[in-house]
Amino acid sequence: MRIATDIGGTFTDLVSISDEGNIITGKAHTTAPNYEKGVLDVIQQSGLGPETIDTFIHGSTVVINALTERSGAKTGLITTKGFRDVLEIARGNRPDLFNLRYKKPTPFVDRYLRQEVQERLNFKGEVITPLDKDAIRQIAAYFKKEKVEAVAIAYLYSYINPEHEVETKKMIKELLPDVAVTASHEVTKEWREYERTNTAVLNAYVKPTASTYLTKLKSDLHHINLNGYKYVMQSNGGTTTFPHAEETPINVVESGPVAGVYGAAVLGELIGEKNIIAFDIGGTTAKCSLIDNGEMKVDTNYFIEKDDKHAGYPIKVPVVDIIEIGNGGGSIAWIDKAGSLKVGPKSAGSSPGPVAYGKGGEQPTTTDANLLTGRLSLSNFDSNVEMDTVKQAIQEKVANTFEMTADEAALGIIRIANSNMLQALKMISVRKGYDPRDFTLIAYGGGGALHAPALAKELGIGKVIIPNASAVFSAWGMLMTDLRHDYIQTFINEMGQIDPNTIDRKWDKLEASATEQFAEEGITEEHVLFSKFVDMRYKGQEHTVKVPYPDGTWNDTTKQQLARAFHELHEKKYTYKLENTEMEFVNLHLTALGTIEKPKVNKFTVDEAFAKNEIKEKRQVLYEEIGWTEVNVYHRGKLPTGYTLNGPAIVEEPTSSTILYPDQQLQVDDYGNLIIRIKEAEA
Repeated sequence: MRIATDIGGTFTDLVSISDEGNIITGKAHTTAPNYEKGVLDVIQQSGLGPETIDTFIHGSTVVINALTERSGAKTGLITTKGFRDVLEIARGNRPDLFNLRYKKPTPFVDRYLRQEVQERLNFKGEVITPLDKDAIRQIAAYFKKEKVEAVAIAYLYSYINPEHEVETKKMIKELLPDVAVTASHEVTKEWREYERTNTAVLNAYVKPTASTYLTKLKSDLHHINLNGYKYVMQSNGGTTTFPHAEETPINVVESGPVAGVYGAAVLGELIGEKNIIAFDIGGTTAKCSLIDNGEMKVDTNYFIEKDDKHAGYPIKVPVVDIIEIGNGGGSIAWIDKAGSLKVGPKSAGSSPGPVAYGKGGEQPTTTDANLLTGRLSLSNFDSNVEMDTVKQAIQEKVANTFEMTADEAALGIIRIANSNMLQALKMISVRKGYDPRDFTLIAYGGGGALHAPALAKELGIGKVIIPNASAVFSAWGMLMTDLRHDYIQTFINEMGQIDPNTIDRKWDKLEASATEQFAEEGITEEHVLFSKFVDMRYKGQEHTVKVPYPDGTWNDTTKQQLARAFHELHEKKYTYKLENTEMEFVNLHLTALGTIEKPKVNKFTVDEAFAKNEIKEKRQVLYEEIGWTEVNVYHRGKLPTGYTLNGPAIVEEPTSSTILYPDQQLQVDDYGNLIIRIKEAEA
């Protein structure tokens, strides 16, 4: 038995697949700050015997929460003399250009804890000034006095030669054995001094929190006799071992959302869909990502807390390209100072949660609005829902402001939430040069099926897929992953002057590092697969394009293939190409997969006797265009393969509801996915 658990802002999800391909799902409330309790709760509720589980895969919000809540360790920074303020200086470009009160992001390390050391390498990685070891001892004593809990080390050009960082880390570990230490070359070997330093700092900042959490989780799992293989989902679309995640936890900053994107790619391959927009609506946020021709977009230009008014904080590790906004089922509806209705980003979370949860929540949320408009069923809540209380909250907090009924206000909340989500979908598609009409929308999470059909109509997307087990789909995606590590090495050279022996040696060295790391994790060499990419640019440019690197050694054919691919990709991304301009390599990127056996996915079957009485009830539902309408509500689990129905209708399951509009048709495919087609788009 293989299981995956995914901790979200509101719920902790579980998916289990047996060797025979049978699926079991579960949901429990997230138990912040003791997240491991929610994991144990959902395993217990699933009824699975822990001793039968041979593989456990985990996705967690612990790292991102520690960053956004500023609840990480007291961190010190050791850096090259003269570079103490690189975190403060950051980048000169500012998103809010005309804001005279604009402030740069506050560094995670206060200035008094940023210490300099006399040492220097040149741009070739050659030692110019030896490391001052006496200064390291003085800094260690100072950090001990200041009760520093974590230390980041970031020296100039250490991405080429980490010699001084290795020496410094060894000394700090000896002098401060109880302090978590991160050297920048351990998390990234890519250039950009500010980004590299900030990444090392953030890894150090969350390292004690992540280590404590994973150690506690591992102990609790052992206590209930779950002793199989244990993996953690990473932000690059693959998994890693618990020890590796404890060492570089910054690599799991977006583990949960990325698992859903990977799951969408796997599902697309299974049913023959290569162009996909993956769309995940949970309790707290909505996330989306674009899969082009079966490929997820992975790069190292990830930021936290970045928007049109804030520069955010760069994290230079491989992360699947994902757009995230604060709009989910628990997003609170509120009135701003100008008297406009807003939804999110603040969330009611799991405690107290929406008003409908009956846990003391007083602010109306998207979930409350969907309940009042008939889109959700009272019977699917795990507490007694007081509809009068929900209606009163929407009336008092929203409707009275606009002199409307609670029903109208609830529909307004849904419209605002949809508008916010629509902007996110445009950011991942239209604004990046893709026409959403060329893509299929795969929607999942507890709210995906509630909102996706309406959003598809707005964007002109002709096909929406609501996967089987959609409410826990990110956890399903984890079960389909391989172990993955990305090795990125800055290698700035003009393409026409690259020495064949040098570049071939670089690739061989990266592959040897990958093979060695996987061997430590129990993956033999025959189960390791490599994919090569190069970050390229025209000479004189700042930004790069990631280009697939052909198999084999460096030769004229390789150069021609790379040049042709680069021109095409550059034109697609930036709308032009310069075929007579010299090209440069910037980074070599090796993706290494440690392949593990995946569970098989069975075709969907419904017992004929069970399939009878597929209509659960008739219910009044409030639609945007046609008002209150009586519709059939169908049991999703009783719809057999090939079953077709026309909107308006609702297909309901215990953890989600699919809203079918009047001009939409739904069909169940061979794997139990709900396929919604937009008739207008077909015409």
